[in-house]
Amino acid sequence: MFAGFDGLMTLSRREGVDIRPTLLRVLTDLYVQAGTHTADEERQFVELTSRLIDEVDDATRAAVSARLSIYPHTPAILREKLGLRAQSEQQTAVRAAPAPIAASETPHTAAKPMPDSNDSALIHEAFFKATASERAAIINSLADTSLKQAGRTDIRRRQRSIEALEMAAVAADTENFTREVGDALLLPQQLAAQVVGDLGGEPLACAMKALGMPSDVYQRVLMFLDPQTGSSVMTVFRLARLYDHMSEQAALIMLGIWRNTSAANTRAKFRPSLHDDERQRARPTFGQVRPAQPRSLQSEKSTVRR
Repeated sequence: MFAGFDGLMTLSRREGVDIRPTLLRVLTDLYVQAGTHTADEERQFVELTSRLIDEVDDATRAAVSARLSIYPHTPAILREKLGLRAQSEQQTAVRAAPAPIAASETPHTAAKPMPDSNDSALIHEAFFKATASERAAIINSLADTSLKQAGRTDIRRRQRSIEALEMAAVAADTENFTREVGDALLLPQQLAAQVVGDLGGEPLACAMKALGMPSDVYQRVLMFLDPQTGSSVMTVFRLARLYDHMSEQAALIMLGIWRNTSAANTRAKFRPSLHDDERQRARPTFGQVRPAQPRSLQSEKSTVRR
């Protein structure tokens, strides 16, 4: 279940990239989605999360605690580490409660915290730097997050885009294919080029799923757009299988992550200047002083005025 996450752990230790909060949430979401676990899966989960819990912020720790507090198979070691009561103690407390808990105060509400403002940027960076198995795990976990889906364009517009993309792929016209991806998904061309040109192929699978491309059309795109990818039977099979198992909700959430990251980068690049920035950067200027006129000339001017 957690194969390949050591690569993300290594990435989290690099200077300037802190994906530990997002990684801990992804691991927790993956774990609670399954009804039962083997002893090896439980051991791996305890080992990974124990290292992360001590290194994340209080908000992330509280969100993870809320998720694990209502999960019946949370390992006892983690319950003790997070200060959670055992399941039997929770049931006893519920039976002894004098009144039912309001719907707005149930643990299920707390289990879905609002995403942090920098979650999109963290997931975006982690996704493009992850391995194939790590990317698949991230995609599968997106549907259970509180991140919002991206809006879709008109269905007729999307159908025309799908036809144009298939024609460009068959002709191996990467330039027009990339331009159409950016226009169809409302992405800047630089990000569209990153999605199309990614060697792993998972970003393009997300993009085409978000667009609503049928599976058979996507397979033709795989085989013709990039000759190197199309000539590898294992790569085509792997990506086609990922595409079929990927939910449209997860693909639209990933599209929303890309749009949010692009918008945040644009705002940071074009930050409005302060009202006195130009004045502080400009060279100091001094008023021009008119030379004093001779007294004789001043007397003549006074006579003329009279």
